[in-house]
Amino acid sequence: MDVDDLEWQSRGLGGYPPVLVALLVEQGHVELLVRAAGRGVWSCARAAARELCERAEFERALDVLEPFVALGWEPARRATAGVLLKAGRVGQALDRFRPDDVGLASPHVCRDFAELLAKAGQVDEAIAVLTPHLDQAWMLSFLVELTEGQNRDERVLELLAPKAERARSARGEERWNLAASNAQELQAHVLERAGRVDEAVRGLGADIAAGRFLVENTLTAHAELLRRTGRVDELRELGTGEHAHVGLPYYARALEDRGRADEAETLLRRFVAADEGNRFRRPLIELLRRQGRIDEAVEVGRPAFYDHDACLLERVLHLLAEAGRFDDALAVLDERDAEYVDEHPSWFHTNRIWLLGEAGRYEEALAYAAGLPTDLYGLTNSTAWILERSGRVEEALGLLRADDQVEAWEVAALLVRHGRAEEAMEGMPSIAELRAAGRWSERSGRGR
Repeated sequence: MDVDDLEWQSRGLGGYPPVLVALLVEQGHVELLVRAAGRGVWSCARAAARELCERAEFERALDVLEPFVALGWEPARRATAGVLLKAGRVGQALDRFRPDDVGLASPHVCRDFAELLAKAGQVDEAIAVLTPHLDQAWMLSFLVELTEGQNRDERVLELLAPKAERARSARGEERWNLAASNAQELQAHVLERAGRVDEAVRGLGADIAAGRFLVENTLTAHAELLRRTGRVDELRELGTGEHAHVGLPYYARALEDRGRADEAETLLRRFVAADEGNRFRRPLIELLRRQGRIDEAVEVGRPAFYDHDACLLERVLHLLAEAGRFDDALAVLDERDAEYVDEHPSWFHTNRIWLLGEAGRYEEALAYAAGLPTDLYGLTNSTAWILERSGRVEEALGLLRADDQVEAWEVAALLVRHGRAEEAMEGMPSIAELRAAGRWSERSGRGR
């Protein structure tokens, strides 16, 4: 194991991905995670340390992480500090992770250290660490998240104010690449949580009306704020004016929440009829779904089934499936013409297998899968899922193992789901073997 191996695992979720680790955690296989950590599997080491902390086995958690720390692996050093903090060893935790001058110049290092400081109750120090790096949208968002419920709203508003002013003037100055373009919506959010709702609504509303904003997310934040605070009149203006493409769904939902669903439906249908695209069909579909009017929802979505920008076919299929109407979903899917199927072969065929499986028509699904080209992407996994659903686990395993495009963890996950976790982990290749297999796939052009 070396840092290059660890970076490969982290960069591409290589080896033991989150879905497999989560299965092991759910079934309580902590010792298997510890054993895998000993073989250099970072995702298992991190999960094992977390689970051991839950059992108050702090020394064992530190032992699991120590080999990774010794290599200089920064995520392991951060996880170690977290274990020490949970063990009540606050001073040690902060000393172990306190950045030097080089680290303080890194936004990512400062973010992690600030999070640790906040967990240790040192919120002001955390804010101070973040302050030099607040020109990035993600850091501003993190500042707001970190200080939630910490009684530091006034200080956060002081820091946000100049960033929000820059965002307001950016459009007029044609500074389209301003990083902290989310400052206005964050400012309104903090004002709201500080109890200054009128100020939040008034300020953000004035910016929207004057066009002093850069990104559509600001419009969305304003619509959400208005709906959340019951400002229906302001929401009507936003939802029926020039920004209807963002505001209308929120206004319609606000009407529905107040027992005015008929009014909301009439409004949505009017905009659907007037719109040359299909931007307003989804909120109308969702309104009809909530009222149990599934057939009408399907018909609303039908004109957008071939729309590349606002295709609603998948949403309608899932809507029918959620209602247990699998045969109807299959009928809608089978309305696609040959050209559509040729353009979306994997999506069409694997969804058809999925719907047959959900309908309990396992033999039909298997017969259908058997008639498809063997190199169709996703076919092996879809067929294995049908076999597993129908109780034919050994056949599913055989199918997965026979396909060199199926990754080892997918076989292991199936075994874990069926109570065979020891066998699953014994069959997993080493990190070195997994990396070598990945390089072979890339060289041969067979990467998934």
